Amino acid sequence: MAKFLYVYHGSGKMPTEEAERKAAMDAWTGWYDKLGSAVVDGGNPVGMSKTVLPGGKVESNGGSNPTAGYTIVEAKNIDDAVAKAKDCPILMDPAFTVEIAPIIEMM
Repeated sequence: MAKFLYVYHGSGKMPTEEAERKAAMDAWTGWYDKLGSAVVDGGNPVGMSKTVLPGGKVESNGGSNPTAGYTIVEAKNIDDAVAKAKDCPILMDPAFTVEIAPIIEMM
């Protein structure tokens, strides 16, 4: 099986109410349970990034397509990885997307 990186893009606010946080965590747990052993690394949300541009200029705005988090999964091929991503809970918010890239083993 090949490994694929899911990069979650978008900007939104973390739920502030306990019930909302629990519902969000339950959705992620349910999705990970559905994926089962395909989940290599459940990943995490990430904070605001900085971008280093050619010439050394640094932008502190998260870039043009802010990264919200990541997960690593195993799948037969990229189409299988795409199919698995379609049920990702982050897609319940139209402001978010999932980018899927094959991980190329170099070592």
